[in-house]
Amino acid sequence: MIEQMIADAPAFSARRAVIRASNLLLALERYVLMGLMYLLTALILVNVVTRYSHFPIYWIDESAVYCVVWLTFIGASAMTRLRLDFAVTMMTEHLSVRNQKIAKVIATSMVVVFGVSLIATCVLWMDPVGLARAGFDGRKLAAETFNFLYTERTQTLNWPTWVVYLTLPIFAVSITIHGVANLLEDLELVPRTAPKGFQLSELDGVN
Repeated sequence: MIEQMIADAPAFSARRAVIRASNLLLALERYVLMGLMYLLTALILVNVVTRYSHFPIYWIDESAVYCVVWLTFIGASAMTRLRLDFAVTMMTEHLSVRNQKIAKVIATSMVVVFGVSLIATCVLWMDPVGLARAGFDGRKLAAETFNFLYTERTQTLNWPTWVVYLTLPIFAVSITIHGVANLLEDLELVPRTAPKGFQLSELDGVN
């Protein structure tokens, strides 16, 4: 009995580490989302004022667009952990309680598979290994692989486009971590706890 408990200890510790990482990530996403919302509101207000004053700032429109993009991906990641993502229950609501749990595990597993697949896609697309081999020279990488990610710049902000596109790998990693945490809870390997900092009246009523 004691030997079994000792053998299960590392696995339980790993599960708790995943839950802890997911909760810390969710807390960080909460602050980032609030900051981006404040920034987006400020950008829109400044844009309105400057346009009425006939002194428009040409880069604000692009800034607002990228702000919305980051809000979308970070918000989607947080909603996954909060189980506020979209769910079609027309079929599952007619299943037994046991089969509903199985369906939920399958759906959560698909989220994890999607996250891992997106991570692999981002690695192939951003090609960090190839960039390192090219001496972190974007032009050399583009000449060798026709990957112009590190040579292109945004239209008005004149930022490197790869900085803006970083939201994709960040989203891929975060949704994978949240998906694994949700899967551990769905498999009842760890207790399900309400997230801190978010007011959800009925956690069991969503996905």
